[in-house]
Amino acid sequence: MARFQELLRAANNLRLLAAIGRSGGELSSVADLVDSFLGSPQMAACVERFRAIPEGAQLLADRYPPLQPDIDALSTLPEGTLGQRYALLIRSLGYDPEFFRPRDISSQERWLTQRIATTHDLHHVVSGFSTQPVGENGVLAITAAQIGFPAYVLLTSAAQLAGVRFQPERFEALSGALAHGSAIAHQARCLAAVRWEEGWDKPVVQWRRELGIQEPADAMPWGLDHQLGSLQAAGAAAV
Repeated sequence: MARFQELLRAANNLRLLAAIGRSGGELSSVADLVDSFLGSPQMAACVERFRAIPEGAQLLADRYPPLQPDIDALSTLPEGTLGQRYALLIRSLGYDPEFFRPRDISSQERWLTQRIATTHDLHHVVSGFSTQPVGENGVLAITAAQIGFPAYVLLTSAAQLAGVRFQPERFEALSGALAHGSAIAHQARCLAAVRWEEGWDKPVVQWRRELGIQEPADAMPWGLDHQLGSLQAAGAAAV
């Protein structure tokens, strides 16, 4: 029975990957894929890897609350701080800071799923990856490598396969971003186990130093500075 359930889950994963591809990465389709692993052996193993990290074990024990940022307040923090850079990202891209799907967090795997979902854009800020498709895969590669978060492992693997098969012109950049994300994953502390809310006023450069992020992606073609610079230039031209 367990084997049959895993076959059904695999078939559903493929269906959801196709939906993500058709929608261009629409958030509800990604959330469906993330949730499809709840109750799976893969998600149980991910929780165990997270629990093996001392900071992760403490977060699970405390059932640390999901991120609920006050963007207006964060935007008033000094330039270069985590909070200010996060607010800049959210506002520059027109994001809803509460874009994530509400989830019951009564179980450890549901709590971890929601924690990863709510802090995802903070990973962009501290790692320097853009939110465009290539940069997105780079930042997903960090959590995929650090704790084997199932949906991110599947998404990054599928992206590389799709790059080879359907978008060969994008493969070089995609491969570079994935390798960059994997390198950060092996150098740095586990990003999913960080209490970001306790350091909104800390400069991003200090966060990176403490986390061990030696080569952030900001200045790369798949970097956040490149993306935000283009948006600011477009805004200036429109004025």
